[in-house]
Amino acid sequence: MFFTYLWRELRRRARQATFIAVGLALGIGLVITVTAASAGVKNAQSSVLHSLYGVGTDITVTKAPTTSSSGAGGFGFRFRQNTGTNKRPAAGTKINQNTLTTDFTLSSISSSAVTTISKLDSVAAAAGGLTLTDRTVTGTVPAFNTNSFTVTGVDLANGELGPLSTGTVSSGRTFTSADSAKDVALVEASYATSNKLKVGAAINIGNSKSVATKFTVVGIVTEPAGNSPSNVYIPLGVAQSLANLKNSVNTVYVHATSNNDITTLASTIKKAVPGSTVTDAGSLASEVTGSLASAASLANSLGKWLAIAVLVAAFLLATLLTMSAVSRRVREFGTLKALGWKSRRVVGQVLGESVAIGIVGGVIGVGLGFLGATLVNHFSGSLSASLGAATGSATPGGAQRFGGAFPSGGAFPGGGAGGTNAFRGGFADAARTASTVAVHLSAPVTITAIIAAVGLAILGGLIAGGFGGWRAARLRPAAALSKVA
Repeated sequence: MFFTYLWRELRRRARQATFIAVGLALGIGLVITVTAASAGVKNAQSSVLHSLYGVGTDITVTKAPTTSSSGAGGFGFRFRQNTGTNKRPAAGTKINQNTLTTDFTLSSISSSAVTTISKLDSVAAAAGGLTLTDRTVTGTVPAFNTNSFTVTGVDLANGELGPLSTGTVSSGRTFTSADSAKDVALVEASYATSNKLKVGAAINIGNSKSVATKFTVVGIVTEPAGNSPSNVYIPLGVAQSLANLKNSVNTVYVHATSNNDITTLASTIKKAVPGSTVTDAGSLASEVTGSLASAASLANSLGKWLAIAVLVAAFLLATLLTMSAVSRRVREFGTLKALGWKSRRVVGQVLGESVAIGIVGGVIGVGLGFLGATLVNHFSGSLSASLGAATGSATPGGAQRFGGAFPSGGAFPGGGAGGTNAFRGGFADAARTASTVAVHLSAPVTITAIIAAVGLAILGGLIAGGFGGWRAARLRPAAALSKVA
């Protein structure tokens, strides 16, 4: 009898029931759409951070350069007149120098620090990396050409952790343990294309004495978008030797045993390596800018509160309409109570009707949610994500030509007197660039979101039915029957 009566009443009040169901559906649909969009933004951020961080990397450890660091104040090479001196070259002097220097935005970290970190609790693995810049200067004073590209020393003992972990070898092979002391290199795919490098080709990489060493390209590696890849990868030990940085790295990649330990582990590493900058995915996410960050802010702030506001309004509307319906059914409920219906039975009947309306609203809301997610997928397009300043090069392999007098003393300090503005700006661009990538935003609707949406719809029905049933239960049979015509 319960369901028979319920079905009859819903049919009799179809317009009002439909109005309540649609109101709940709109709120539920918006919640699903916003939830799906937020999930899409998080997935996009995770994709960017995953590409930047590498497989298995939870924390990176670096050190900021000191003001006295030579890397921060100069370009890291000196001009010589083939005599081993640092005197100022005369006009007409031919120059051909290739120098490998450390990234002046990073300070050296002792390899022993890598060992220290690897022994900490909650650390599954730790690997060191060495980011360097190869600069070639050729020409005749006072006009000359300069070319630069980035070189990264890779810890071959931890190939699945570090700068190469996200790369895919598209041609040739990757490093093996036997390459640890060999002059072999992997070249990033776009750099290889722009410089016409193939497997078996030779590439010159300088050292701290401005003498080039010939490396054999053994593989071409493709890195995901957003990874700010190095142009060339060589074994860590070889890189340390060339740069005269024995037992030194400038980046440590750390893999934690559990995601729950990352925050605590970051604090422990800061204490174990004084002066270090410890970055995890959470802190890095706060540095992501661009339309992706704007979308994240919109979805997490405005979208969330808008969904909550609409949902509350839908619940309030359903409650008011249900209580209004109860007021119009005074004679009906009074008659039922006079016939022996208990108050709890009346309340149960009202609750049943409201829950049924909530379920219908939930089903419609899920459909609206899928429609909203589809519209987000269709119209969102690509979003840009800027990962901030990152070690890289300007146009890979591109040479720049500069003119100007040499400063006295033979060295070129960064921005020092004597260099032209074009010269000073060239290396600034080559040394540090922002990495901006395009990220497609999708809005996935999960089973969890659907279940939660239906649950909210049922909750809305229970709230509306609860208030309506409470009002119906308070009706006195005599008062209700007095209104019977």
